[in-house]
Amino acid sequence: MTRCHLGPWTPASPYWRGDACVSHLWLADDDGWVERADLAARPVCSGAESFLAGTASCRIQLDSPAELKQLFVEYAQTRVLHPVNRSAPTTTNFGTREFAALDLDGNLLEFFRWEERD
Repeated sequence: MTRCHLGPWTPASPYWRGDACVSHLWLADDDGWVERADLAARPVCSGAESFLAGTASCRIQLDSPAELKQLFVEYAQTRVLHPVNRSAPTTTNFGTREFAALDLDGNLLEFFRWEERD
């Protein structure tokens, strides 16, 4: 399995770059929407709203069927799998095999790989 070895994060460079991945991060601390009376006319749309923390998700592409299976087994043993995927990874109608897990803040982590097409 390819593991990401990430360098330090700095505010000037809000992402980590590794040999096999790039992880973009941002602070979800925009509380401006809380006091706003005209939410219907001006919906919340900064992308950094405070309510996003714990409700976000990301998709992580894996290289092989063996990686997907190994990671699924590891996550199943730690009981962090999302309820929709607790028995096995699923094959989607758009060509991926995937499963989902939740981190300690409730963020969805979806692991997938593209299936070979005939």
